[in-house]
Amino acid sequence: MAYITLLSNVTLMAQNVIINITMVAMVNSTDHQSQVNGSTEGLPVDSFGGPNKAPERLPARVPTYDWSPQIQGIIFGSINYGVMLTLAPSGYLAGRGSGLGGQFALWEKWIPPHERSRLCTIALSGMPLASFIAILLGGLICQTYGWPLVFYIFGGIGCVCCILWFVLVYDDPVYHPWISTSEKEYIISSLVQEVSSSKKFLPIRAMSKSLPLWSMILCCFSHQWLITILMVYTPTYISSVYNVNIRDNGIFSAIPFFVAGVVGILGGQLADFLLTKSFRLITVRKMATVLGVLPSSALIVALPYLNSSCTTTVALLTISCGLTSLSQSGIYINALDIAPRHSSFLIGASRGFAYIAAILTPAISGYLLSQDPEFGWRNVFLLVFAINILGLIFFLIFGEANVQDWAKERKLTHL
Repeated sequence: MAYITLLSNVTLMAQNVIINITMVAMVNSTDHQSQVNGSTEGLPVDSFGGPNKAPERLPARVPTYDWSPQIQGIIFGSINYGVMLTLAPSGYLAGRGSGLGGQFALWEKWIPPHERSRLCTIALSGMPLASFIAILLGGLICQTYGWPLVFYIFGGIGCVCCILWFVLVYDDPVYHPWISTSEKEYIISSLVQEVSSSKKFLPIRAMSKSLPLWSMILCCFSHQWLITILMVYTPTYISSVYNVNIRDNGIFSAIPFFVAGVVGILGGQLADFLLTKSFRLITVRKMATVLGVLPSSALIVALPYLNSSCTTTVALLTISCGLTSLSQSGIYINALDIAPRHSSFLIGASRGFAYIAAILTPAISGYLLSQDPEFGWRNVFLLVFAINILGLIFFLIFGEANVQDWAKERKLTHL
């Protein structure tokens, strides 16, 4: 179940990410974003935004477009419009057992509490791994066959993955045809304390007043801002500063996300290990969040000042991407701690709110890059740092990991 969910996350996120690498090939001139870094001052710059070096020719008869950084930002953000509107409703319907099989609704019935960090991060690691696969293969395909084929290939993979999901995924271990009796009994007995009735009343008023819930939501929002910058602008930043061809750009831009996927899985293992050593659950959640937010955003701010070579930039991006995955064991599964009965809805709602950041980030970043060609990237990265620090502080003050009163099942008594 964890690995098929990982595969689904890889497929879904790859379809979102391919625009980030294909954009480099789709835009026929990136000179709008070329003079934004101090390391290139005084160097002759060609139409591709880097030192005089003829880029390798892309396949013939592939259309290109004259899009400014601001227009590119709007296009980057447009992928998230529908996502933002459907996450909360789909999470709610999945949680009511309507057959959608949302992954967090599955975890309510499949993952024992002390294994949540480990198994959830295996599934969630599909997101950074998707960026690695999509950007790496996308760059190679664009260079060899042209950018349109990238969309056809990953769209086809999505169709295959959908069939696998229908065949292999079941909402409840009770109904899974291939699970062993011992494993089924182990899972059910470990979740007995959290089993609730099928009718789940959503205490919307109590939720809206819950500071622990809002701290998780706001921290997810701020962290999504950081993730969006890393996913969307890594290929564009490398292209604008170092002017590498799209194949090499794909390789350089993909490396950080491979590391992020591995670190995310290891972070889940570490979180569950700490819980077995009597660490408090809230301590583990906040520790993972701090490590996933603070150093990652600080390294992003350092990029414009430590860019003497492409290798240095890739190293900084790799460390930042790797550490940011540790938050998967923190804020991203915190809803399973504070409200397991409503976790699918709350995670869907928090991710839906976070996707506002995924829409705003490229739009605002594109505007900053268009308006200030000299310090555009510095302004973009400083804004990331400020937003992430505010979200982190709020979570550290108000975040909790115990089941909230409004999330406990109401027991009716009859006299």
